[in-house]
Amino acid sequence: MASVPRLPVRDELFLLAHDDDTGQPHLHPHALAIGLAGAVLIDLFLTGRITIDPAQGTHSAVEQRLHLFNGRPTGDLIADSALASIRYPHPAPTVRGWLRGFSDDLYERTRAGLVAAGILRHASRRRLAGLLRTDTYRATDTKWAIIARARLRYLATGREPADNHTAALAGLIAALNLTAYLYLDDDTTALTHRLRTVAGQHHRPVRHITAAVDAALGDLATATYR
Repeated sequence: MASVPRLPVRDELFLLAHDDDTGQPHLHPHALAIGLAGAVLIDLFLTGRITIDPAQGTHSAVEQRLHLFNGRPTGDLIADSALASIRYPHPAPTVRGWLRGFSDDLYERTRAGLVAAGILRHASRRRLAGLLRTDTYRATDTKWAIIARARLRYLATGREPADNHTAALAGLIAALNLTAYLYLDDDTTALTHRLRTVAGQHHRPVRHITAAVDAALGDLATATYR
């Protein structure tokens, strides 16, 4: 497992949130975009690019503030735009507020990046005498999703110690209610609990990011029903 190249948490989350065969998302793209934004922050934290500090006068996990630690370009367009969005605002943005702002069109940007990398293939076809066009985005090779699921299986069953990357992915999968689509266990409730437990044993800032994703998803749900 360790010798296999690893995609960013962001890209693995995107692939696991879509059906391997049809390319259709398992949840609304707006909700997934919130999770993808959280994954971007996690990738930046795990690579030493950002820090997260408590907002003045509050101990709430979702009101933590983002600070730049190492602003050197990463070579990843999405990651570099995230660094720029953290570098300039004053006061520093809260995690929850940043997630809501940065998630705008992040679903499409992530998908475009995967197409450019050759991991997704874009196809279109016309129906109804050419009046309606349908676009599909399918994985060129299912190995990436299979590898990510395997790491999560080993984590959930205790066969391998959880590394920070996989533990963070597990926390996001649980927060987005995607556990059933891992196809690892019939008891998705118990599996979700195991994923949350393992994720909760790793970096505190990553737990803050995942909690903020949860809160932002709640904001999105509330706005939908207004």
